[in-house]
Amino acid sequence: MTSIEQKLRAIIKASGWKQAQLAETLNVTQATVSRWFSGSEPEGQRRDAINELYERIVDDGPRERSGTIVPIMGFIGAGAEIQPEFEQTPSDGLDQIWIPFELEDDLIAFEVRGISMLPVYREGHVVVCYREQKRPLEYFYGLEAAVRTDDGRRFIKTIIRSGGNIDLHSFNAEPIHDVGLEWIGEIFAALPKTSVRRLERRGGIQGRLGLGS
Repeated sequence: MTSIEQKLRAIIKASGWKQAQLAETLNVTQATVSRWFSGSEPEGQRRDAINELYERIVDDGPRERSGTIVPIMGFIGAGAEIQPEFEQTPSDGLDQIWIPFELEDDLIAFEVRGISMLPVYREGHVVVCYREQKRPLEYFYGLEAAVRTDDGRRFIKTIIRSGGNIDLHSFNAEPIHDVGLEWIGEIFAALPKTSVRRLERRGGIQGRLGLGS
C-alpha cells in the first residue's frame, strides 16, 4: 500500500512542483507539507485531498514525458570544502533538475565545486547519489562516493582504509586523514551540466565555500 509520504513524493515528481506549490494546491502551509514528508499523517479532508490529487496527477497524468525530477541538495566539494552549517535544505532540494531518463525515486543530487577530482568529476558536474546509505562502510573501501564527515563537511572522494582509520583521497590533492563519516552516498551517475535541465530555482543558502583539499 502506498503511504501518504510516497504519494506526496510521487505528486512532486510527476508535477515538477516544489513544496510551496504543493502546499498552495492543498490549501495548507508549507510547514504542514514538510511535516507530512517527515512522517506526520494527515487526517480527514486533508488526507482525502492528497489521495484525490495523487489519482489525478500520478495515476491519470500524462505518460509521454519520460524523465525524472531529482532535487539538488547543495554543493559537494572536490577541492572546495563545503561547510553547510548555515544551510537550510528542504526535502525537495534547493534546486531541482530534470534528467531525460527514468531513475529511482530515492535519489538526490549535488553540484561539484572544485577540481581535485579531475578528470572524472569537473566543476559544475551534477553527481546523483542515493539519499539513504544502503551498504556498510566496508563496501566503499577503494570507491569514490559522496560523503558527509562527522563535522558536517561534504566531499566527493575515494574512501581508503588506513590501518584503523579512514582517509579521503583525491586524484589531484593531498589526502584528508583520519576522518569520521556520518553518511556515504553511493554514486548513481555523474552528469555534465549540459545534460541536465535545471527547473525553477529555489531560494536558500547553499553552504559556504572555503579552501580545502
